[in-house]
Amino acid sequence: MDDLRDKYIKLISEARDEAALEDLRVQAVGKKGEVSLKMRELGKMTPEERQAAGPKLNALKDEINSALTAKKAALADAALDERLKTEWLDVTLPGRPRRSGTIHPVSQVTEEVTAIFADMGFSVAEGPQIESDWHNFDALNIPGHHPARAEMDTFYMHREEGDNRPPHVLRTHTSPVQIRSMELAGAPLRVICPGRVYRADYDQTHTPMFHQVEGLAVDTDISMANLKWCLEEFVKAFFEVDAVELRFRASHFPFTEPSAEVDIRCSWEGGTLKIGEGDDWMEILGSGMVHPKVLMAGNIDPAYWQGFAFGIGIDRLAMLKYGIPDLRAFFDSDLRWLRHYGFAALDVPTLHGGLSR
Repeated sequence: MDDLRDKYIKLISEARDEAALEDLRVQAVGKKGEVSLKMRELGKMTPEERQAAGPKLNALKDEINSALTAKKAALADAALDERLKTEWLDVTLPGRPRRSGTIHPVSQVTEEVTAIFADMGFSVAEGPQIESDWHNFDALNIPGHHPARAEMDTFYMHREEGDNRPPHVLRTHTSPVQIRSMELAGAPLRVICPGRVYRADYDQTHTPMFHQVEGLAVDTDISMANLKWCLEEFVKAFFEVDAVELRFRASHFPFTEPSAEVDIRCSWEGGTLKIGEGDDWMEILGSGMVHPKVLMAGNIDPAYWQGFAFGIGIDRLAMLKYGIPDLRAFFDSDLRWLRHYGFAALDVPTLHGGLSR
């Protein structure tokens, strides 16, 4: 037993890694290890021999196990020391400035628009981004031959050959949410519908995915005058100016009649946009009175109810208000751009506290 003890204590002390240590454990105290085989011989001994040899064998086994545990701990400590040498940290270096994430301008402007229209009594409605052809086009009085329904402008969802079900599209505007809101809530109704929309276009001022907010108000005595007041109040609040001048130009949209594009008086003097002054005009949105066929598609009687609707590009509003030159940069995920144009997480826009920084 003394020979076994000296042998394994020496080998354990010389082990260089945990793999070698495990091999020694198996050789010594494993099921077929030398100490284990010695303990099996106890059954062949006389009671007197067993009484003398048993405690010595148990002591030997305990001593070897203790040596194995101590060596394993020593190897782990040595490995940690080596790792710490390669992962050193100079605690005398100055600390890094604390960094925090920023709110994307699109999210910020969406919150600003929502705050303004909420003050006018508009609630927020949402809908699916994959829309039925009926909600996206037919219910909005867009005829089958309209250019907006062409595959060069609209992203149609894939259909298997022979599938005769109506197609689905990535919505080209948030107007389908107006239809769904009328179907769900009926009239009277005041909602805005912000969200992502998709069109096949890509340049400095257009991207395949962008953001819109559309508004809808339905009641018994709504007119273009109400629309004009609503938009004037919105522009004054959003651009934080005391006075604005809007110009309504006759236009055509299938879902409104009459329809008007809205321009705002502005100045670009010195390359800086100033709202409400100057001799220039800039188009900012489309609007009009809701077409009777659209009301009927939303299960609302156009003989009794009427309403107005408008649509604004959220990305365009952000570009105008915060001086962002290229729409494509909105979707590049460039942290430098986000730090420059982003907003602090606690910059929650409110009318009484101020919309922007």
